[in-house]
Amino acid sequence: MAEGQMQLGIVGLGKMGGNLAVQAAEKGIDVVGTAHHKKPELEEQGVRFAGSYPEFAAHLRPPRVIYLSVPAGPPVDEVLAEMVPHLDRGDVVMDGGNSFYLDSMAREKECAEKGIHFLDCGTSGGFTGARHGACFMVGGSAEGFRIAEPVLRRLAVDEGLVHTGKAGSGHFVKLVHNGIEFGMLQAIGEGVSLMRGCGQFDLDLRAIFHNWAHGSVIRSWLIELMEQGLKERNLESIESYVEDTGEVNWLLESAIQWEVPIPVTAIAIMELFKSREKDSDTYRSIALMRHGFGGHPFGKDEHIAEERKISRIARI
Repeated sequence: MAEGQMQLGIVGLGKMGGNLAVQAAEKGIDVVGTAHHKKPELEEQGVRFAGSYPEFAAHLRPPRVIYLSVPAGPPVDEVLAEMVPHLDRGDVVMDGGNSFYLDSMAREKECAEKGIHFLDCGTSGGFTGARHGACFMVGGSAEGFRIAEPVLRRLAVDEGLVHTGKAGSGHFVKLVHNGIEFGMLQAIGEGVSLMRGCGQFDLDLRAIFHNWAHGSVIRSWLIELMEQGLKERNLESIESYVEDTGEVNWLLESAIQWEVPIPVTAIAIMELFKSREKDSDTYRSIALMRHGFGGHPFGKDEHIAEERKISRIARI
């Protein structure tokens, strides 16, 4: 490591954490990662591996900047309980997962009592963003953000970094983002159902989505993902069942408590539930786009279904 070289520690080297680690290493950041298992393929690309939290902390100079890429819920607390005793006051720990914002507020308070800056770092862009430039929505103290900002800015797309405010705000903004995403997915899926079900025209969906991706009012990454997905798979081959980790349900609970109407998001959640009982081109299209941006599985997944039940700790 060169003197003064920017450093980043990453806990969890799965698809998101691993891609982020490779991007960081390519951009000249000294990356130290730790996970349950070694990742030789990442080490070959410049990521140093630490087999324990004491070793992990020893490889990073204070103030350490550490990014957690672990599932929401108890795994975050388990990592903090094991790792924080090996850190120093002034270090920064960022939770890059889709944690519940009230959980993040509680974790920030606990870390602050130990002199550690805890940032809730909403991360968007999927595996592609992690690999080539992500979008970060960061809540937490101004001082913690100041320390982490140079690393995050280097890993973000241009203008893809915002400090949203106090603890919890980053994960709350990411939660709203995911609710909007649900509505957009539903609308696109319904459009596909209309085009396939009208019976009057023989429409080439690949050509239409290619057209929409170039200059139309609704052009977007989701439209591009739909175009790419249709090139790779026949829609009929995709299972209609849509799995999810359930975080947008939290948004609906909050909206009900605050009496803020979010009918599009609410309907999108109900439609997702219906996908588990009813076969439809709408749900197949949503599954195709979700697979494109997040590698979400086609059909049922017991692990994700379990995560849906345990990933939130605090109650609204």
